[in-house]
Amino acid sequence: MASRILFHYMNCEKKLLFSTAFSKAYYFKPICVCCASNTSSSRRSIYKTEEVKKFRFFVLQHYLDYLKSYNAILEKKFPGAMRVYRVFMDGMKEFFNDLKLYIKLVHNLNIAGKSLETFNVREVELYEQMPKDMRRIAPLLILSILPLTHYVLFPIAYYFPRHLLCRHFWNLQQKSEFSIILLRKRLVHNKPVFRHLQLQLPKLKENALHKKWSVVLGLVGSGLQPQPEQIVACKDLFVNGPYHLMYLSGNHVKHLLKMHELHMGWFRRTRLGDRAVILQAMDRAILREGGVEILSTDNLRHACLIRGLNPMNMKNEDMVNWLKGWIAVSSEIDKDSLSLLLHCPILLAYNEPTNWQLIYDTKQPKL
Repeated sequence: MASRILFHYMNCEKKLLFSTAFSKAYYFKPICVCCASNTSSSRRSIYKTEEVKKFRFFVLQHYLDYLKSYNAILEKKFPGAMRVYRVFMDGMKEFFNDLKLYIKLVHNLNIAGKSLETFNVREVELYEQMPKDMRRIAPLLILSILPLTHYVLFPIAYYFPRHLLCRHFWNLQQKSEFSIILLRKRLVHNKPVFRHLQLQLPKLKENALHKKWSVVLGLVGSGLQPQPEQIVACKDLFVNGPYHLMYLSGNHVKHLLKMHELHMGWFRRTRLGDRAVILQAMDRAILREGGVEILSTDNLRHACLIRGLNPMNMKNEDMVNWLKGWIAVSSEIDKDSLSLLLHCPILLAYNEPTNWQLIYDTKQPKL
């Protein structure tokens, strides 16, 4: 009985295997390789027709056109928000470009062993101005890292750009107005510095340059400007005492710092010396690049502002002549008489009408 059951089971298993093999052979017919390749190529060719290519290009082109016009759509719907957005985006881009250049300049000076004499005018000006911009914008950048603070800080900074932003975020009108406001604050310290120069005059009675220097100070005190040759003739007074940086009184140094827009922190006399070196490097770069005559009107105004002269309502010819006088003095100054260059805003621009007009005019001047 058991053997019959086992035989029946084996017979059924053989039938099952035979039927499975037959069904596979019947339903799964072999396909030629060439036919298979033709089939796949016919399927892919659907996506490579010219009509499909044109349609895809049409869709992509309209998508790009929509993205280009999206700013215009936002301008119409949210003009104020887009104006703030553009100010900060353009400003940050310009700031980081200048920051990269500044880092390169610092690397060239401290590691590559180059000097300021190898820089052009723009690079010297950037090297002098960029630290001030970094200090001004640093609080805003640090606070904006905190979550959600930029939604509050950026609109506030937009409405108070002179106090919370640097020049990279200012438009042309703001740059002109703020530079004049800053120059007015600097010019307030001209008179105290001139008084300190006068206070040292009695100590020079035994000096051979006493008469020449008294003439120079007398011209400044009477409302006139001495000639560059007269100033250069008294250069030796600034090599030692009493006008060398190391001999100046603390109050004299304080007003010099404010007159040159330097902070009142540490190493005051060293920073004044560095300021004189940078001013002289600017003058030499101007000479290397062709002289004062080739400067544009904007560059002339900027050069005058840096050196303590208000260029408002001045002709190009007048600015050129004044800068030539400044460079004539700067060219005769060496590392021992840098203090003389720091006092040139007094000796060359103290009685300029535009400076007096700026100090005593209550209206807001514009360039």
